[in-house]
Amino acid sequence: MPIDFTNTLVIGISSSSLFDLEAENKIFEEKGLEEYRAYQLEHEDTPPKPGTGFHLAKALLKLNKYGSRAAAPLVEVIVMSRNDSGIGLRIFNAIKTYRLKITRAAFTSGTPLSDYLEPFGVDLFLSKDERDVQSATNAGFASAIIQNPPAGYEPDKKVIRLAFDGDAVIFSDESEKIYQKHGLDAFLKHEEENAKKELPEGPFGKLLKSLAKLQGEFPPNKLPVRLALVAARNAPAHERVLRTLRAWNIKIDESFFLGGLPKEGILKAFRAHIFFEDQPGHLGPASKHVPSAKVPYKN
Repeated sequence: MPIDFTNTLVIGISSSSLFDLEAENKIFEEKGLEEYRAYQLEHEDTPPKPGTGFHLAKALLKLNKYGSRAAAPLVEVIVMSRNDSGIGLRIFNAIKTYRLKITRAAFTSGTPLSDYLEPFGVDLFLSKDERDVQSATNAGFASAIIQNPPAGYEPDKKVIRLAFDGDAVIFSDESEKIYQKHGLDAFLKHEEENAKKELPEGPFGKLLKSLAKLQGEFPPNKLPVRLALVAARNAPAHERVLRTLRAWNIKIDESFFLGGLPKEGILKAFRAHIFFEDQPGHLGPASKHVPSAKVPYKN
């Protein structure tokens, strides 16, 4: 009987996001496919180091151990790679070495990974390939470009900590466009005038709702997933955000309205397993402290 992932949070993650394959990619770019293939085969039993998305995937998979649902897992992680399955054997070997409960994968031999998100029912797609992420974003999937891993990062071992920017990530880029085009005063005026009007859903709005639903699988006093909003907004633009989250029936565990203050200090203190941001000016500094990913705009 086919398994049903309808109520399962499905994460599609590229092999180069799960593991650190920068050295391998450099061989491919500088020496070509045959040298790359030879290196991978020669190191088939040598696992690569964890990549930026490793701790997130490992932590999410642990939820299945504590979840109450029996028919299907709470979380499914699917490794996706443009390699062929022969080269991909190294990835499965690494998964086994690190004792990750990952059993499903897609090896496409160069075909864009974004073509296979719908068949797998992916809720979140993480990759270092900008083309795949942009294509997935254009198709309506929550997708982000994984940044290089921060040095010395140590994740929380007990609680999964997910942090999101607001505009153009959780919410649409409607208000962000007003800020970019007309400046701060026009943005604040617009948000005050529309304070009681629900913000449109952004590329990660559906994902946030799924995460809130996932939290509902656990007792309120033992939530293993903690959600944070780390926004550049400040009062009076906070009201519309909070009313929107209330309308969506989403409880954000920690909310920060920084009004232009740096985000990286907050994210470091929060110990985010991953931070989703659309603005390079915030993303660069944040990625030096916590795993981070860029959310592209639709085009």
